[in-house]
Amino acid sequence: MLLKRIVIVAAICFFLNGALARPSAAESWQQKVDPALLDLDETQLIPNGFLVILESQADVSGAADLATKEAKGQYVYGQLRAHATLEQAAIRTTLDFAGVSYRPYWIANMIWVYDVTPALVSVLGQRTDVKQIYTNPSFEADNPDPVATTTRLAPDAIEWNISQINAPAVWDLGYTGQGVVIGGQDTGYHWTHPALQNAYRGWDGTTADHNYNWHDAVHGEHWLGQPGNPCGFDAIEPCDDSTHGTHTMGTMVGSDLDVTNPTWPEGASNVVGVAPGAKWIGCRNMENSWGTPASYSECFEWFVAPTDLAGENADPTKAPHVINNSWSCPDSEGCTGYDIMQTVVDNVRAAGIVVVTAAGNSGPNCGTVNTPVAIYDSSFSVGATDQQDEIVSFSSRGSVTIDGSNRFKPDITAPGRSVRSTVPTGYGNSSGTSMAAPHVAGLVALLISVEPSLAGQVETIEQIIRETAVPIAADEACGGIPAGETPNAVYGAGRIDALAAVGYLRDNTAVQLTDHQTGNDGLSVILLPIMLLGVATLSYKTIVKK
Repeated sequence: MLLKRIVIVAAICFFLNGALARPSAAESWQQKVDPALLDLDETQLIPNGFLVILESQADVSGAADLATKEAKGQYVYGQLRAHATLEQAAIRTTLDFAGVSYRPYWIANMIWVYDVTPALVSVLGQRTDVKQIYTNPSFEADNPDPVATTTRLAPDAIEWNISQINAPAVWDLGYTGQGVVIGGQDTGYHWTHPALQNAYRGWDGTTADHNYNWHDAVHGEHWLGQPGNPCGFDAIEPCDDSTHGTHTMGTMVGSDLDVTNPTWPEGASNVVGVAPGAKWIGCRNMENSWGTPASYSECFEWFVAPTDLAGENADPTKAPHVINNSWSCPDSEGCTGYDIMQTVVDNVRAAGIVVVTAAGNSGPNCGTVNTPVAIYDSSFSVGATDQQDEIVSFSSRGSVTIDGSNRFKPDITAPGRSVRSTVPTGYGNSSGTSMAAPHVAGLVALLISVEPSLAGQVETIEQIIRETAVPIAADEACGGIPAGETPNAVYGAGRIDALAAVGYLRDNTAVQLTDHQTGNDGLSVILLPIMLLGVATLSYKTIVKK
């Protein structure tokens, strides 16, 4: 069978040695290809294959003119699907002729090709419609997993980190994240945990329906996974083969007492989540704490238009409002090009979804926010602080230098040391920017529960969080920002404050109701622009770290 594939690929090389296969004068095809793919034995099978990024990408800029999250999501989904279907037709014919396995994507115009020999790399690399070919390796990498774990299991009822960002004061106003859906992609989720089950969108209190609420992007037939994985592959219900994902979800929504109870949170044993009234859905993008660009992109695609368990009947109206991403994609996982998932994340944002990311655990040096997807402007990247509002040494600092942009990062900071949250066996403490990011996703849910018209208004949501953060001056200079100044490339705009953000929103929101028609889609929508009318007067001063 392998010999047959090699012969077929050789035939393709001969027949495609024409216009489609000619490299430009300015660039040889090898420059498009990840070096790791150029030195392989051409008879060697590549089970996890490579990603082919096509030159032509869909234009979704029209989403910015649409008023609601639903309209944005439907428009972006339609544009991306139509573009990918048209532009991938020719290259998919080539792949079909070669008899290789592949998965087309529409979240960006790209194709994952797997169970293939390296001989096909040169065939695809010489096509003028191919922009880049990246490897998609299969081995464990250094993700922003918990840096330190303790065994403290005794509850504080409401945890220190939740109180520090003033979330309980927002609950007292009647806002717990109700009506908002949070998405998480991670190592999976232990959905039957007492503090998570009632918040799972696939649970109605008596029965479970995982359609549109869960997706597993870890596929066994072409994934070099670890033997005996407790979740297996293509899991049909939420499962966590680690503890990482479950811990992050707890920080977003975790509470073991039903928030509809009039006495909540009095009497609760464990209130570990920022927005315990929100619902959650999930996607497993890693196996035993490692993933690939393909698995990460698959989850992003599923969130923009969730599907049933068969992967069919995509429905963008079921997309979450915010996605937490407590992971990184270093070179060893295949992100050898810094922009490998930039189009993916840009398109998710265009669909009206806030993309919250962990800044990374590569501190304390400057310029250590250096992996996708935290480096992107379209991501809202989060560093980690402790109980004294001090930056934690491992928290990655900005600015972003890996792509030459000197982009300001992190955007914001949140508690990330010794955070107590849910784990499959109960509760545990962990540290990392992975623990900080979920606080911000939870805050997004609180804001939208206060003002539902904020849904889909990504830039406005991020600006409110920045404007109301507790500004903290760094004692180190990073990104060209002198020590003592705020904002800075250590704390970003500062440590989040939920009460200040809600107060700013309530005091500085003007809602204008205007009926209008949206171009060609014929949808009648309500325009609800949120206008920030100035900087809120806050009750605290800049914290200066000595």
